[in-house]
Amino acid sequence: MNKPLILVVNDDGITAPGIRTLIQLMKELGEVVVVAPDKAQSGMGHAVTINSTLRFHKLDMGAGCEEYSCTGTPVDCVKFAVGKILKRKPDLCVSGINHGSNASINVIYSGTMSAAVEGAIEGIPSIGFSLCDYSISADFNPLKKFAKKIAENVLKNGLPNGVCLNVNFPAVAEEELKGIKICRQAKAMWTEQFDERKDPGGKTYFWLTGKFINQDKGEDTDLWALENNYVSIVPVQFDITAHTSIAAVSKWNFDLIPHAV
Repeated sequence: MNKPLILVVNDDGITAPGIRTLIQLMKELGEVVVVAPDKAQSGMGHAVTINSTLRFHKLDMGAGCEEYSCTGTPVDCVKFAVGKILKRKPDLCVSGINHGSNASINVIYSGTMSAAVEGAIEGIPSIGFSLCDYSISADFNPLKKFAKKIAENVLKNGLPNGVCLNVNFPAVAEEELKGIKICRQAKAMWTEQFDERKDPGGKTYFWLTGKFINQDKGEDTDLWALENNYVSIVPVQFDITAHTSIAAVSKWNFDLIPHAV
C-alpha cells in the first residue's frame, strides 16, 4: 500500500521495446499501470482526439502489471488514465523510452514529451525518456541505471509545479557514458523538404524529409551533452509565455478606440 503509483506511457506503441524496458525499470520502484497507444503515434505533439471515438482495451502483456492499449494519442492516454482508470493521482508519470532523440526543437513535435507535459499539467511529477537511436533493435541496457536513478530522484524530491523533465540518452555503450548534465534546450531547427513521388497507380504523393541544423554552439545545451556522451536533462515547462518580450510588446500602439471629446 505504501508503494508509489507510477503511470507509464509512450508514443511508439505499447509493444515497442522502449516502453517494455521502462515498465520493468519502474516495477522496481513502485506499482505500475501502463496506458499506451495501440500503434505508433510519433510526432503527434500535444494532439488530443476530439473528432472520433476513443477505445481502450485491457491487455495481458506478461509484464505483471495492469496494462491498457488506447486508439488515441499519447496525451489521450494520460488524460484517460487520470480520468477513468486510476483510483488516485499517480506519484510519477514516465513516458518512453522513445526510439529517437527528443532533444532541442524535437520537444515541440514529440508525442513522448507531450505525454510528460500533460502529466505536469495534471499536477503529476513527470519525465520523458528518449534514446538517440531510432532502431527497433536499439540497446536500452546502457541507460537503465541512469533512468532508474533519475526516476528515484523525482519520486524523492518532486518537481516544481508545471515542470517536467526531458531526458535524452546518447546511443553509446555504458562504459562510454560520462554522467548526467542538467542543460538548456539547444537552439536548432529542421529544414524540411517534400519529396515528390509516385504510387503504384501513378498518383503523386509527398514524403516529408529534412535536415537537422544545430544553430547553437553553447556547451550548456542538451545537444552538446549528447554529442559528448552525457545524459542530458532539460527541465521543461508548459507555460510558453515569452516573459522577456512582454515589456517590448506593451509599448506598441493598440489605441483603436477614439477618445471621447
